[in-house]
Amino acid sequence: MTLRTKLLLAQAPLLLALVVIGIVGSLTATTLGRGSQTILRDNYRSVLATQRMSETLERLGSAALLRVAGEPAIAREKLAALRQRFEQELGVQQGNITEPGEAEATRELRAAWERYGQAFAPFAEKGDPAELRAAYFAELLPAFEQVKQGAEHILALNQDAMLRKSDAAERSARRLNALLVSVALAGCLVGVWGSGALTSRLLRPLAVLTHAARRLGEGDVEARARVDGGDELAQLAIEFNTMAERLKRYRESTLGELLAAHRASQAVIDSLPDPVVVVAVEGHLLHLNESAERLLGIRLDAGMASVDPAVRNLLERVRQHVVSGKGAYLPKGLDDASRIPTSQGERRMLARGTPVYTEQGDVIGTTVVLQDVTRLLSFEELKNNLVATVAHEFRTPLTSLHMSIHLLTEQLVGPLTEKQADLIYAAREDCERLQNIVDELLDLSRIQSGRLELRKSPLEIESLARKALETLRSTAELRGVELRFEIVPGLGHVLADPDRIQLVFSNLLANAIRHSPSGGAVALRVDVARSAARFQVIDQGPGVPAEYQQAIFEKYFRVPGAPAGGAGLGLFIAREIVQAHGGEIGVESEAGGGSRFWFTLPLQPAD
Repeated sequence: MTLRTKLLLAQAPLLLALVVIGIVGSLTATTLGRGSQTILRDNYRSVLATQRMSETLERLGSAALLRVAGEPAIAREKLAALRQRFEQELGVQQGNITEPGEAEATRELRAAWERYGQAFAPFAEKGDPAELRAAYFAELLPAFEQVKQGAEHILALNQDAMLRKSDAAERSARRLNALLVSVALAGCLVGVWGSGALTSRLLRPLAVLTHAARRLGEGDVEARARVDGGDELAQLAIEFNTMAERLKRYRESTLGELLAAHRASQAVIDSLPDPVVVVAVEGHLLHLNESAERLLGIRLDAGMASVDPAVRNLLERVRQHVVSGKGAYLPKGLDDASRIPTSQGERRMLARGTPVYTEQGDVIGTTVVLQDVTRLLSFEELKNNLVATVAHEFRTPLTSLHMSIHLLTEQLVGPLTEKQADLIYAAREDCERLQNIVDELLDLSRIQSGRLELRKSPLEIESLARKALETLRSTAELRGVELRFEIVPGLGHVLADPDRIQLVFSNLLANAIRHSPSGGAVALRVDVARSAARFQVIDQGPGVPAEYQQAIFEKYFRVPGAPAGGAGLGLFIAREIVQAHGGEIGVESEAGGGSRFWFTLPLQPAD
């Protein structure tokens, strides 16, 4: 039997209930109709006949009065027709006797009618008006009253019977209506219950299949669906069981390969010298390698409870970055290294985090690699110390050399020839460039050693910018570059270290002058918005290519093809100073369209 046939049979109880309700309703309507027909057949015809007889009798009485009044022709005309009509209606009544006592009443009516007829015949032959009146009141009128009373008696019998039958029909209708409602309710309940029971039994194999599919989805490859029969659900169960059996064989055949691949991947992770920790999206540990267990003392079974607070904070910071949808967590440099206690003492470690994705592309965890950069930082510190020492040692001879060249250029020790003057001027420029490099290296050493101290004070924005511009005005004039001061007075005050901020201005303005063509202009502009002042240095130079706009603020970076200048530390030092003040620095530039270097400083809070 097919599934479609079973579904149709499941609706059979509802159909049967509808049929039963229809039959009961039809019987009820038939019974009510039969009661109405009985009233019409048994009584209505008698009532109609007696009413017509009474009407005819009244007309006969009127005709008799016309005869008394001296109109024999008119009376004779009506009498024959009226008597014939009365006979017809009386015959109808005699043929429709249905109630108790109606037969006796009809016979009495017939006898009274015959007496009326016998009294009417001699009455019609009389010619004397006095005799007519005497005969009318003495014989005809009493006979008329008897006929009339007989007809009214039959009418009363049938009307009473109609009332009784109408009341009986109403009571029967109420009983039948109650029966119909009861049968309808019972039929609906039985039909719905029967159909529901059959449907539930029909759908039971679906529940079996659903349960088996859920178990299979949870990894139970032994799950099977036991469904009897030969319908489509049974065929589906057979196919499901076949699929489960094949899946079981496939899993058994690939389990060894999966285990081998897992062991290989675990061996690769364990071979890494750096600790590797996999953290779930929710924050608990998913996996780690031997280095993490050995160096950091982390145990997978103990979870985050076994992780040192410093390591836990670092893992949480990386996890938050990845989970928030920002992609992989990459450190900006060695300065981002954290101090981590390990079994070998305190180490400096640099964290890198990458998302772990499912096949659907959802992030389910974060892989954190903690790279030990302790030796790299030691080398970096040695290098910085060496650079600071060399720069400090260079300062004294450079100062002496710069002073000697200055004396020569001023010809205080004797006159110079033209060629000697050219050489001395070139040496002075190189000496100044070396002096700038030494100053930058010394500033770099202070920043990297953490000895950059800020002495903040309220500085008027206009005076601060004007002083920076005036400091480099002579340099700009020598290169043929115009300096423009585009600042509106009364912009307020900023909180800053004047010496350090002048160094930022010096680096930005010197770069703008150096890269602007002769005859060009460099503008210094300030905008104030909310709680910060935004300083902008705008030049007309060749611009900074987009791929280098972030790198120019790193140490020792120089844009390829740029003219010779310092050691590539000016913008790095400017960034560190601005960030130490709580501001930001950046550049907006297009190739061939000049550059707009900007930085922000916090405004002095209003009193």
